Amino acid sequence: MKFIASKVVPTHIISGFLGAGKTTLLQHLLTQKPEHEVWAVLMNEFGQIGVDQQLITQQQGYAVKELLGGCLCCSSQLPMHIALARLLSESKPDRLFIEPTGLGHPAQLLEQLTEPHWQSSLEMRALVIVIDGSRLHDEAWVQQNLYTDQLKAAQIVVLSHADAMTDADQQAYLALKQEYSTYIQHWIEAENGHVSLAQLDFIQQPLQRKIQPLLRLQNQLERGAVLQEIKQLPYHYVETAQGYTVAGWKLPKRWQFKFYDLLDLLCTQQDWVRIKGIFNTDQGWKSFNFNPQQFNYKSVDASIDNRIEVICQSSQHDWLAFETQLLTCRMDEAS
Repeated sequence: MKFIASKVVPTHIISGFLGAGKTTLLQHLLTQKPEHEVWAVLMNEFGQIGVDQQLITQQQGYAVKELLGGCLCCSSQLPMHIALARLLSESKPDRLFIEPTGLGHPAQLLEQLTEPHWQSSLEMRALVIVIDGSRLHDEAWVQQNLYTDQLKAAQIVVLSHADAMTDADQQAYLALKQEYSTYIQHWIEAENGHVSLAQLDFIQQPLQRKIQPLLRLQNQLERGAVLQEIKQLPYHYVETAQGYTVAGWKLPKRWQFKFYDLLDLLCTQQDWVRIKGIFNTDQGWKSFNFNPQQFNYKSVDASIDNRIEVICQSSQHDWLAFETQLLTCRMDEAS
C-alpha cells in the first residue's frame, strides 16, 4: 500500500514509559496550534479500550485517531500503515503527533517511519521521551530493559512531575543525564506538561545501524550477501549517531564467561566513553557499568542473554580484535 501526501508533514513521536505524562504533554502542545493550521494525532493503546483519545480536546482544527490492541512499534506494520495513510489523506494535516503505548519501542517505530515509503509524506522531528521524575529513585523501575531502550532512542527527554521529586530523585536525575549524555541532546524540565513546541521542533538525526553475525563468522557468508534481520543469537551490531559509535554484542544465555578474564579485558580497553554489559560468569551473573571516572560491577539476577555495549567517539575501532578477546573469556570457548 503506497501513499503519497500532497505535502511533507512535520511529525513528532511523543513516547515514554507507563504513566510518564505523555498525554499531558501532548494536550499542552495542541494548545499551541496556529488558528489556520490542522493538526493530527495518532494514538496507540496497548489494550482494546481507548482512553487517551477521550482526554484530547475534540474541536475544529484537530484530527485524532486511535490504534487499539497491541503495540504499533513491534506488531504487524500493516494496521499502522493503513491508519496513518488514512489520517494523512483524510485530514491533510500541517503537523502530526504520534503517541505510542508506554509499552512500546519507539526506536522501531522511528525506523518504520523513516523508510523510503514515508519519506515523501513525513518529516520526522526529534524523538521525545517523557520520564517521570518522581520515580527516578526507584532503581528497579528505571533499570527495566524497556525503560532504558526508550531512553537510548531519544534525542529529547522531557522530565515530568518535577514538583514531586525528592533529593534521591534529583540525584538520580543528574546521574541519568551523565549516563545518557552520548545519546540525548536536550533535557527539558516541564511543569504540568508545559513545553513550547519550539523546544521540540528539531529534525530527527539519522541513525545508522548494522546488525550482523559475529565478526568472526562474516567471512563464511557469500560475498555480497545482505542480511535483512538477525533473529538468532549470537550477533553484533554497530550504530553511529550524533558523532558517537556504539558497538554491541548479544550472546546466548547459556554461554558462561570467566569473570576475572572478562574484567581484565574491559579494564584494559582504551578510547571509549561508556561500557555497559551483563554476563553469566563463573562468579554468577554480573553487570558492568564503566565510565572514565568509575569502573562499577555487581551481582545481578539472571538476564535473558549475555550482552555488552561499548560507546566511543572514534569510528576507527578494531571491533574484531575486541570480539576475539571477548570470546576467549568463555569457559567453553572451544566447544
